[in-house]
Amino acid sequence: MPIIQSVERALQILDLFNEQSTELKITEISKQMGLSKSTLHSLLKTLQLHGYIDQNPENGKYCLGMKLVERGHFVVSTMDIRQKAKSWLTVLSQETGQTTHLGILDGNEGIYIEKIEGKQAAIAYSRIGRRLPVHATAIGKVLLAWLDNEELSALLEGYPFTRFTPSTITDRAAMLAALAQTRQNLYASDNEENEQGVRCIAVPVWNHESRVIAALSLSTLTSRVSDSELASYRQMLMDAGLGLSKTLGYRAR
Repeated sequence: MPIIQSVERALQILDLFNEQSTELKITEISKQMGLSKSTLHSLLKTLQLHGYIDQNPENGKYCLGMKLVERGHFVVSTMDIRQKAKSWLTVLSQETGQTTHLGILDGNEGIYIEKIEGKQAAIAYSRIGRRLPVHATAIGKVLLAWLDNEELSALLEGYPFTRFTPSTITDRAAMLAALAQTRQNLYASDNEENEQGVRCIAVPVWNHESRVIAALSLSTLTSRVSDSELASYRQMLMDAGLGLSKTLGYRAR
């Protein structure tokens, strides 16, 4: 596998910082890396532009940036919620026979971070790590529904409302109406909007700060699950979502 030298050097720069070396001059970095200051200057400015490196304006020394804190927190919180969610997803899948998922928001897409395959399900398209269009999935609607106005506006700015089926939401107004309905109902539905023949429901997962940080979903085939069955599954999913939220410190108002 080929190594991209500039990326490798950027990562090596980040590795120079530790508890003993919280700040470094460019001359110190140059000496340890064996690179010229001009080469390092470009690498450092690129890292600084993206928030991974910061520079002390008083002494000109470089230090690690807050983006690493943000990314690290994201990784830790994702691992924690995935571990806690798995038992809820497993029980739900066993009781319904359907496939259950845990999803989070990453940029302007959802992403599955956990999945339990149901014995009665034939939903083969999903997998851990698969990215989801937020406008066409129940998980996506839940993850967007409780964003503040500024975050939501930024995410939907220029968003491509790709049509996947005749039922797909294809414009901002319809999306905003769907998000309002999601907040009112405390769950979201995907009625063959992403894939024909597949219906999904999703509910929010709240943390101790009463923020929606993830979504639980259940996927069904329209040919195998009736409306009444889906309604019963929805209540079970809502109970699981609230139960998981409480384990994360959420206290319902």
